[in-house]
Amino acid sequence: MAASAGPALSREEVDRALARLGAERDAVESALLSLQDHPGLRLLDGAGLTGRTQERWSVVGQGLPLLWALFDRYSEALASARAVRARKARPGGPELAELSELLTGDAVTVPGGAPDGPQRLGAPARLVERVSLDELMERMNSWYATVLEVVSAADAVWTALPARIDLLIAELRRVQTLAASLGVRSGTHPLGDDLEALDADLEGLRTEVRTDPLALWRPARVPAQRGTVPDGGAPGLPSGVVDTERFDRAGRALDGVRQELENLLRLRDDAEERLQGVGDLLQRADATLAEARRARGEVLAKIAATEVPAVPGPASALRERIVLALDLRQNGQWYRLAPLLDALEDAAAKELARARQSLTEVTQPLAVRAELRGRLDAYKAMAARLRVSEDPVVLERYEKARWLLWSAPCDLRAAAGAVARFQQALRPAPGEPGAGTGAAEPAGSGYGVGTGYGGAGSSAAGYGGAVQDRIERDGTGLGGAAAGGEPTDGQAVDGRVQGG
Repeated sequence: MAASAGPALSREEVDRALARLGAERDAVESALLSLQDHPGLRLLDGAGLTGRTQERWSVVGQGLPLLWALFDRYSEALASARAVRARKARPGGPELAELSELLTGDAVTVPGGAPDGPQRLGAPARLVERVSLDELMERMNSWYATVLEVVSAADAVWTALPARIDLLIAELRRVQTLAASLGVRSGTHPLGDDLEALDADLEGLRTEVRTDPLALWRPARVPAQRGTVPDGGAPGLPSGVVDTERFDRAGRALDGVRQELENLLRLRDDAEERLQGVGDLLQRADATLAEARRARGEVLAKIAATEVPAVPGPASALRERIVLALDLRQNGQWYRLAPLLDALEDAAAKELARARQSLTEVTQPLAVRAELRGRLDAYKAMAARLRVSEDPVVLERYEKARWLLWSAPCDLRAAAGAVARFQQALRPAPGEPGAGTGAAEPAGSGYGVGTGYGGAGSSAAGYGGAVQDRIERDGTGLGGAAAGGEPTDGQAVDGRVQGG
């Protein structure tokens, strides 16, 4: 039995209700026509759906035919009300009562047991039921929101992802071609395995986008179900985002593989030059070691010392690794060559630094002798400025220092002491003019008493214990050499040969 419409409406209320319901009917018709032409709806109707999309569309897909059926009932009821209103220009009580029942009462018969119909637990299913026009409008709005949400979500995924996945697959094919040119294949190199896995993932994503778009949709709320209307905003508009996380992850992985392959490509182009550079470094290291061996012999001949650092031999193990690198380059195994070549460059640079360090250590005594000779010349020039170069003590000490420095082998410690004594001879005695002024220090010479080999109590800097042992044995370090005139080159004096 239909529910009573309540108090009868006035003529003005009837006219306003008819106008409102007519406007709502026109809006629903326009919305249903737009929904029927929606591209997402056409795709859903024609696609072979799977997964979540198939489950949702198996229920929601019944909504559009149901909406048209409810719309027809709504239109028929509204047409009946308009016909009653058109009987009289000023309807009386019976007409107003009938119009009130049609416009506000449960006067519309709809199919019972419809998917959107309210079902009470334990209640028998009804073949038909009667609802008011307002209730019927709410049902249509609810189903329209549900259908439009699913259709729009599927369309959003189909709009956003197919072009993107096509670009990713095209880039994957380009990277696979690059990998094949570098000999990187599945089963032989990790990058080949990564590319194969990416190919399978992207093909799976392409299939999922085509058949199950809702699996890639992340709603901002629980999807609308039967009889529910989203709160706020236009009903049925999709509220959520397309899930691109798996696409982003695949894109990042593909970029990583591409960068590694491009590094291998640069290695292929630069391998010959880099191997040549390693060979050049080793040649320079060998030349430096050869120079160190020659210098060691010179030091042993010219400097009185019992310990001179030994010169290391060439790096034979490094050359064996270079032969391996050449084989890898010849066979195109760039992924194995890359770390080996980096290690070779580092090892060759260290080998050159080791050779240079050996040369520096071996030639240090010669550098010390050259420094003492420079000091002696500076002090001689100072003696001339002070006009004491003809003083017997000054002359004797100068000749002794010069003899020690130009004899072979040269006793560096004794020579350093002789140079220091010559410098001290240039200082005025206490009480004489200029005493304590430091006038005997050569201006701008860069040498001072007590630095390097400048004092009798100083040690031979950086030269080792052999010189110190000789000092302790000889006392003065002069080795019994007689003071006197400067020996000539090649003259034997107490076992020393002048020159060098």
